[in-house]
Amino acid sequence: MFPRIAALGLATLSLGAQANCNISVDATDAMKYSSNTLSVPSSCKEVTLTLNHTGSLPAAAMGHNVVITKTSDIQPVATEGMSAGLANNYIKPNDSRVLAHTKVIGGGESTTITFSTANMKAGGDYSFFCSFPGHWAIMKGKFEFI
Repeated sequence: MFPRIAALGLATLSLGAQANCNISVDATDAMKYSSNTLSVPSSCKEVTLTLNHTGSLPAAAMGHNVVITKTSDIQPVATEGMSAGLANNYIKPNDSRVLAHTKVIGGGESTTITFSTANMKAGGDYSFFCSFPGHWAIMKGKFEFI
């Protein structure tokens, strides 16, 4: 009887750990995220991130995405991404400083990505931001890998 209970406990623990690896954030036409901090445990080998644009303006006018980088890389990644254009989600192609990013979406849309945390270390200094031109200066927050 005990092995069944132990196995059941492990299955529950696994499901709980997986749930902690899923995060979600909303963005508005007022250039705000619904949270200033996104956190996942360092036990997550992969993270699933969902971005919901709760506004009504189209992507070309008020698009939003989520880009995760080391905090020190926000400004250069955002600045160089502006010239990459909407077709590239305002991310310079093959930019190794970008740890993860969603596509740029408009009002009423959602997008989900799953990314590896292999290039992150527990307690590292990471941030998330919107790379749409002009947004990164105010649309940003901490990404905690703890």
